[in-house]
Amino acid sequence: MRFPGLSAKRLFDAVTGLTLILATLVLVAVSGLALAQDTKVIRIGAGPTGVTDFPFGGLVANAISNPPGSRDCDRGGSCGVPGLIAVAQTTADVVENLRAVSRGDLELGLAPADVTLWAAQATGAFAEQEPLSNLRVLARLYPENVHLITRTDSPIKAVTDLKGKKVAMGPEGSGTAATAKFILSAYGVKWSSGSKAGVKTQYMDFSALADAFAKGAVDAAFIVSGAPTLAVEDIAARIPIKVVPISGPVAEKLAQVFPFYSRGVIPAGTYAGQPAVETLDVGAVLVSRDTMDPELAYGVVRAVWHERNRALFQAGHPRGKLMDKSLAARNIGIPIQTGADRYYVENGLMDAAAIVPPPAKAPAAPAKPKAERGPGASGANRS
Repeated sequence: MRFPGLSAKRLFDAVTGLTLILATLVLVAVSGLALAQDTKVIRIGAGPTGVTDFPFGGLVANAISNPPGSRDCDRGGSCGVPGLIAVAQTTADVVENLRAVSRGDLELGLAPADVTLWAAQATGAFAEQEPLSNLRVLARLYPENVHLITRTDSPIKAVTDLKGKKVAMGPEGSGTAATAKFILSAYGVKWSSGSKAGVKTQYMDFSALADAFAKGAVDAAFIVSGAPTLAVEDIAARIPIKVVPISGPVAEKLAQVFPFYSRGVIPAGTYAGQPAVETLDVGAVLVSRDTMDPELAYGVVRAVWHERNRALFQAGHPRGKLMDKSLAARNIGIPIQTGADRYYVENGLMDAAAIVPPPAKAPAAPAKPKAERGPGASGANRS
């Protein structure tokens, strides 16, 4: 069905708004049941609406939810965690997802594996920040693609052609900016906002890219998101674009050295008139805080990889067809969440020797002795 006058992004935003309203109504409807039954509500940080993490966050929420009163899984009902209601919510960027999970403001979040590792270890683009060392991985879900896009008539044909060009790479401090800078450095391309010989970095939201391309404010843009992604479709609806390959020996070396990267292809026809394009893929991971209840973590990953939920993901987004259970516990340098690791070991997807013990709990502070209450103390009985 087509809706004249609505771009893919605007249509998606409208549907997203309706989805959030319905989710709110569900929460209100079950609030009475929640008083009588053991119900838990968790939030999933899913990034901005223009990237694939957002609709995928909704799919994860659907898969792991099992509200009170739902039919049993073996009777055709929900195969989620009993008593759990999960809601995906939009956030400014994947980096905010990670920070919110680390702070305890969100229970789960989606983010690229490379950015997750750098933020957890305070390395790379996050070297000057406090490490988010309490992050844990629940699952690698699907491969995201590093998109490098430009106008069809642009002379840019490779990463090295970006020298001297104005290149957008998401908001400043974003996950896309971190990945873009890492790839530019790997190809020997310098970057800074005032660079003459290297890339002239431009920081902006994905929603501003279509106008920026149309006005000539940018020559190219990096977008890290699973294809097809709405942000790219929105730009393609305004101007003719092409996707620039990220390939060759450098890409091959990155995929060999770093566990979060792999060689990938954006299939032909993903965007109008586009041939198949080689690029780098980075795993999208579902993360939690190290304090998450192990039984809940076990239930979440069991629901995500439940055979009955496979059709949900595959029908929900093309990336759902690329989910690979055998890669779910792939080591990216961050421990697998306690509880989730038990599921992977039981299902032969992880070596028991790779389990990282949960952090030791600090001993409870001794109770302060109660002060003796004499006859003159406040609240003493008076005759």
